[in-house]
Formats: sequence, structure tokens, C-alpha cells
Amino acid sequence: MHAADTGGVDGGTSSIYAARPWLRLLSEAQRAPIDPPPTVLHAFRAAAARTPGHPALAYFDQRLTYRDTDVLSDSVAGHLAARGVARGDRVAIMLQNSPHFVLALLGAWKAGAVVVPLNPMYKAGEVGHALRDSGARAVICSDRAWDGHVRATAAEAGVPVALTADERGLQTRDDPRVLAFDPVPTEADDLLAVARAGHPAPDGREPTTDDIALISYTSGTSGTPKGALNLHRGIVHNAERQRTGHPVPPGAVYFVLAPLFHITGLVCELAACFVNGGTLALAHRFEPGVVLDAFLEHRPAYTVGPSTAFMALAAHPAATPDHFSSFLVVSSGGAPVPPALVERFRAGFGPYLRNGYGLTECTAPCAAVPPQHEAPVDPVSGTLSVGLPGPDTVVRILDEDGAEVPFGALGEIAVRGPQVVPGYWRLPEATAAAFPDGELRTGDIGFMDEDGWLYVVDRKKDMINASGFKVWPREVEDVLHTHPAVREAAVVGVPDAYRGESVKAYVSLRPGAEVEPAELSAHCARRLAAYKYPREVEILPELPKTTSGKILRRDLRSRK
Repeated sequence: MHAADTGGVDGGTSSIYAARPWLRLLSEAQRAPIDPPPTVLHAFRAAAARTPGHPALAYFDQRLTYRDTDVLSDSVAGHLAARGVARGDRVAIMLQNSPHFVLALLGAWKAGAVVVPLNPMYKAGEVGHALRDSGARAVICSDRAWDGHVRATAAEAGVPVALTADERGLQTRDDPRVLAFDPVPTEADDLLAVARAGHPAPDGREPTTDDIALISYTSGTSGTPKGALNLHRGIVHNAERQRTGHPVPPGAVYFVLAPLFHITGLVCELAACFVNGGTLALAHRFEPGVVLDAFLEHRPAYTVGPSTAFMALAAHPAATPDHFSSFLVVSSGGAPVPPALVERFRAGFGPYLRNGYGLTECTAPCAAVPPQHEAPVDPVSGTLSVGLPGPDTVVRILDEDGAEVPFGALGEIAVRGPQVVPGYWRLPEATAAAFPDGELRTGDIGFMDEDGWLYVVDRKKDMINASGFKVWPREVEDVLHTHPAVREAAVVGVPDAYRGESVKAYVSLRPGAEVEPAELSAHCARRLAAYKYPREVEILPELPKTTSGKILRRDLRSRK
């Protein structure tokens, strides 16, 4: 590997991390150089030419082949171009995990547009910010969202083109657990009608590897969402590394557990699937019973989702080992994975949950647990490793002045590699602060051991200062997860007149479990230093989460 492959960090003595000690734990195939296609769209078209009759999409009882999907998305592209969407224009897509999302995404890319994926749970203010900030020329959303608030918001933002979708379309055997609504007539053009109109895709709009593929708005857990500029090369690089690094055969079924509007779902599921010529199985939105039924129907080989989704699946009364028996790889990303969940899941259902780590700003994964290894647990903190960086990536741990700390020492995680975005949309100052010399400063605190295993302790801003002692919420949460009654846990700092801050825990319980808050506090007190254990525990039916599964500590901190 040349220095340019990691953005200028060489393997000299100036950097202990640039020597990439993790390389010796990767297999020859995982270390080998890759030559990905220019974009995921190129990979999709190659699969459509190679195996046109192979299913590309599976949605309840509907199957769309690669040929079908190619033709339908061509027509969407032709419609967008005819309505004035030019190369480089932004197209916002606000849909659940359905074939409509995929047709909209491929159609926008074929039109040469930049996609702005939006959470379908967004309200008017959140949608309005993204539409105005991105300067979107088109919006594609469900008919219900359009009728509810997107129509007025798009008009206020000056978005001239709209397509709406009835997400009960493209199948005849829907499921009321996730599709319990009727179509809503709208005056906007219907996405499926446009897709079936037979428009040819415009010529000369092919995206290049260095074009912007997505403007992905960060979740906003730490302030106003910023639009990360995910390039086509970053997406296809990580997708190709997924293909070469996992034992998933060509043409296999990938189940979409993470939402496609989130970078994890779009890269690790959709992009990885199309690069591998696979079938993308969809089930609208996450509902544990629907997902378990889909596992039996589609027999997927791969999925990735947040730890909270696996907690919900494991807690479902119908879950059995057979539901998971087809999987070759089950990955978890987007939210921390407690070691107790990994062992509980393996003991109950068979698969080993493979931890991973990434951010929107590094186009999903920058570290993962390879299939030939299990993640070690740090013996001091009990933290489960998030994996090893890839062969093209350099992960460093830095102190507050930006200097490297030794292996094993805590610091801010910094990432450099081909998947790191060039910056934020129209925010030069935020870009300069977050990407000095092109290296991503993640805001996450962690450490790396001498073998290259990366451990994420917590978000920098979530550290609790109790009487001058640092308390990282993750450590306390991991202890709470070892209690048999606990399903989810989140720890925050609350004002304390004596200590400055003290530790408070919020938990939800497993179905049928009962426990007193004092017992949970005592459970932690027996396992943690006196300043770390939660003096207060509050039990809630559910913890607040983003749609991608991250628990919102911010909401808990502001809870009265």
C-alpha cells in the first residue's frame, strides 16, 4: 500500500498507528487490494447485464428482477430529467425500506442527481431544514407524508418537483403490523406510475467515482444536522470491502434491518448487495414479528442492524434458532453492543453478533470484527471491541492537542481513509474543524490495543464528571446489561449539588421481568467504583431512540 491510499499517513516511526498492527489479523483476501467499479450504479448495471433474471428486490410476496429494477429506475430517471432535474441537482428521498426507495435512489443517480436521504419520521421543521439547506430540486416521499406536512414544507422551501409513493404497492400480501394504512390520493406524480411509463434514462448523466452520491444529514444528536458529502467512491469502496471481507456468496439474500435512509443500511446492505449481485429483502419498517417472519421466508445470509433491534428480536416470544439459521454473517452497527447481549444472543439463537464501528462521515464502517475472529473484551473496563480497521484505513487515538497517545490510552478516535468524506455541505468552518488535513475527528473517545483492536468508550460530550472523576456511560450501561431483567440501558449525568454531576440510569425491562430500581443500583455498586454506580435508576417502557436505533441520551438528560 502506498501512502496515498491512506490519505498521506505513512508507516514511518512518526506514527505508531500508521504501521497498522491490525493487518496481521486480517486474512489474505481481506488485505488484498481491491478494484471496485466506479460507483454502485455501475455495479448494479453490471449485475443486470450478467444475471437479468435474478431477483434484485424482495418485498413481502413481490419479486423484482435486476432487469425489472433497471427498467423501472430508468423511467424514474427519465421523468426527473424531463422535469428539469439536472446533473448535480439534489433529490430528497423520504421513504421506508421498500422497493420504492431503491427505484427512487437508482433513478436519481441515473439522472445524475445527488440524493438527500431523509428519515420518514421527520417532522416539518426537520424536513424543511434539509430541503432548504441542500437546495433540493425534487422530493420523493410517501403519499401520507406528502398529505401530512411535506407538501407545505416543500412549497415553502421552493422545491419544484415531487413524486409520491403508496408503499403498499409492489406487493399483494402486505402486513398490517407495518402497513396499516390506506393510500392517500395526491396531486403529485405517482412514483410507480412514472416508473412504469417506460421513459428512457437520460444520456450523459453517468456519475463518476468522485461525484457526490449523497448529502447525508447527521442525526442531530449533538446539534443542528450537517450534510456530510458521501462520494460515490467512498460508498463503493466500503461495499466492495464488505464483499471481499465476508463469506457471503454471489447472489445471496441481504436482509435490510437497518433503515436505508441511514448510511449503515444504504452502504452495508443495499450497496454491498448490489456489488455482490444479491437479492435485497425488504419489510417496510422494523417490527420484530414481521422481521422474524421475513427471515423464514427469504432465508437471508447477511444483515446488519443496531443492537436495539437485536434486543427486540431476542425478546420476541416467537423467536427461535431456526429464524437465524440461514445467516452466514450477522453484524451490529450504529449503536453500542453490550458484551452480555452478544453472549445472550449466541446462547439463545446461534449467531455471533459481529460488532462494527463507523459514522456517516466515514460512509458507515471504518472498523469491524472479521468473520474469522471474535471481538475481545477489555479486561479492565469490560468494553467489547468494535473490531479492526480495514487495510486501507488508518485509525489513530489522539489527545486534546491532536497528538497520538500510546496503545491502550484513551483519546479521541481519528480516521483517515478512502471512505472518509471530504467535508460538510456548504460549511467550510465545520469542515475545517472536523477534518483537519482530511482526517476525521470523530468526537468519540476510545483506545486501541497493540494488536489493533479498537474500543469505543463513549461520545466525548457524554462524559460525566462526578466529583472530578470521569465516568463513561458505556461502562455503566454494559454492567446494567448483565442483569437478567434489563433489555435496554442508558446512563446520563444529572446535576448534583455535592458532586457537580451524579450518575443516573434509565432502563427498559425484558418482557415479563420485574425488578426494583434499588436492585439495579446495587447490582452496579457491586461491580463498579463508588463514583460510577447510578444513585438513581428510572424504569421506562421504552427508551427514546433515533429511527436508526441510537438511544437519545440528549432526550433523557432533558427529561424532568
